[in-house]
Amino acid sequence: MKFDLHTHHFRCGHASGNIRDYIESAISSGLQVIGISDHTPYLGREEEQAFPLISMGKSELSSYVQEVLELKEEYSGVIDVLLGIESDYFPIHAELYRKTLAAYPFDYIIGSVHHVEEISIFNENRWKKLDTEQQIAVKKEYYRMIQESAQSGMFQILGHIDAMKGNYPPFSEIAAHEEIDETLKVIAACDVAIEINTSGKTKKSGGWYPSDAILERACYFGVDVTFGSDAHKPERVGDELLEVSNRLKEIGFKEWVYYKQKQKQVVPLT
Repeated sequence: MKFDLHTHHFRCGHASGNIRDYIESAISSGLQVIGISDHTPYLGREEEQAFPLISMGKSELSSYVQEVLELKEEYSGVIDVLLGIESDYFPIHAELYRKTLAAYPFDYIIGSVHHVEEISIFNENRWKKLDTEQQIAVKKEYYRMIQESAQSGMFQILGHIDAMKGNYPPFSEIAAHEEIDETLKVIAACDVAIEINTSGKTKKSGGWYPSDAILERACYFGVDVTFGSDAHKPERVGDELLEVSNRLKEIGFKEWVYYKQKQKQVVPLT
């Protein structure tokens, strides 16, 4: 069973292609399941589209859902098209996001922390002039927010849980190992999956999110894992799926999961 749960398209403003393009790419790559999971609108401000190059406009949400559902029906029997979405986790706006997304029949919702202390996790300039103690504090806050997102009950999957290393590879070396272990314990207790996200190769860090070291700890703590290419162009759908599967087996995972109608579907790693 081959699947990819993390894909974007033109609505978010920083991806190319339409939803059909990603479905067709999935079919060409031999996938049986393709999840469509574009970025939620930014709901924390009154504007229709507060950040045009980051997320879709508010009025696009209904048309996005409708288009995925229509394509789901059209491709029935060819490939299983799942309705997903990637939602930012903003503690101050969490209930607004929860209420808004509850109105739609999502198969799953990916919860991602993209901002810490109101600064993008990918903004490498945030690290300038921070001493060691301040860097540790930022990393701790990042993982505290990930723990909170798991405990919110809003998400089936947590996105790219060490993506703060994306444009700042030294992030991985900042001492906060206890926080990572505690975060994985919380995720396991909340029965939420983490994704192995292969889009790290498009950033300065290279490789996958999360690192092998974190995946080894995730296996130890019994955390469920899933796969997402985080494709922002159709040709990346399913990117490195086989390599990820093989590495997970080497680490000790026996299975991975995807979600349909928010119910966990367990797939053996073979």
